[in-house]
Amino acid sequence: MKYANLGHTGLRVSRICLGCMSYGTPKWRPWVLDEEAAQPFFRRAVELGVTFFDTANMYSDGVSEEVTGRALRKYAKMDEVVLATKVYFPMGSGQNERGLSRKAITQACEASLKRLGVDTIDLYQIHRMDPNTPIEETLSALDQLVRQGKVRYLGASSAYAWQFMRALSVSERNGWARFVSMQNHYNLVYREEEREMIPLCEAEGVGVIPWSPLARGLLAGSRKSLDDKESTTRAGSDTLSPVLYNQPGDWDVVEAVKQVAEGRKAPPAQVSLAWLLSKPAVTAPIIGATKPEHLEDAVKAVTLKLTPEEVKALEAPYKPHAVRGL
Repeated sequence: MKYANLGHTGLRVSRICLGCMSYGTPKWRPWVLDEEAAQPFFRRAVELGVTFFDTANMYSDGVSEEVTGRALRKYAKMDEVVLATKVYFPMGSGQNERGLSRKAITQACEASLKRLGVDTIDLYQIHRMDPNTPIEETLSALDQLVRQGKVRYLGASSAYAWQFMRALSVSERNGWARFVSMQNHYNLVYREEEREMIPLCEAEGVGVIPWSPLARGLLAGSRKSLDDKESTTRAGSDTLSPVLYNQPGDWDVVEAVKQVAEGRKAPPAQVSLAWLLSKPAVTAPIIGATKPEHLEDAVKAVTLKLTPEEVKALEAPYKPHAVRGL
């Protein structure tokens, strides 16, 4: 494993982040592993040197945080772990059990701390921007959590570049803790973030931790076509993938990955992640693992160096997309 600073902070994280949406309860999504089945993945991740773990309050309606917290306390050294979670999406039917108001954020943070079984959340992220709450209210509430010692660092996920820059500016003008990371939709099939968000993060010293780095399995070679619903359990119930990846040219990118992978005698997932890890702005892709090889391939990608010719071959088939994932 290799490690890097998260943006311009002194916080060190593993170059692979284990996404914990896959762990919780299959009652929430059929492909989610229950606590017993999830244990080996946490244990192996720690053995491989992974120190960065990402979940969210809405994953399995809170059960993911409970499973993640118990597993890390069992297998990891908590002083070394960087534990991240998120807030925004509904956690109940009430009007104040969602969004980014001061009340919603404060309540959600307290609930996440209890479920995770920790006193402080290392990286607390807004899952999306809230159009119904003034950004000043949101940022002030987040800063208060930092000052109270309940949160150490702040992050954001999936926004327009102008929204993110405005948030950074508001924080600076008021002397509030600012976002140090951006968890965005970025992979070989979807590269629109390279237009504005990635340059912004580089300029502002914000670490990039992409979600869906393998395009929901497409770049791992686990699906046979864009509309494949049978190859994996997740494919059969995935309603988001057809929305994110539905252009004919998207499959050309998948084929390019397979060709480079064959030449390297490496799994497509390793090649796809190695491409992301080669980008200067990217700190750590957030990978999901429901099979042992998922985790092993991700860690091996850290040391896989692609040639300029291979990078060119991987990027050549790309076609522009409408903005997706917000």
